[in-house]
Amino acid sequence: MKETTQSITGTSFHRHTFQASVEDIIAILGEPTWKDNTGEDKTNFEWIAETESGKVFTIYDWKEYRSISQTEEISWHIGGHSAMDTIEALQEIEKALHSLVK
Repeated sequence: MKETTQSITGTSFHRHTFQASVEDIIAILGEPTWKDNTGEDKTNFEWIAETESGKVFTIYDWKEYRSISQTEEISWHIGGHSAMDTIEALQEIEKALHSLVK
């Protein structure tokens, strides 16, 4: 799993989420591709990445409508071109999160 410059056109939510903090996602993927942590929009943070096999996906908060603390664990959505792509992304995300030393 790594950051990507692939287009996210055509990606959408396929009911796959995970729990983590902004700090955790930064540790596994780096700084967000987009952020505006004001709570005034439907998302505050978004990462664009690709799986080890090259499938593009997004990670984003959805409708928190508030500023999110860097250490607070919330539910994150995964967007992809298909449910199978988001399952693959979820597996890689969970593996990376479990490897973090807290």
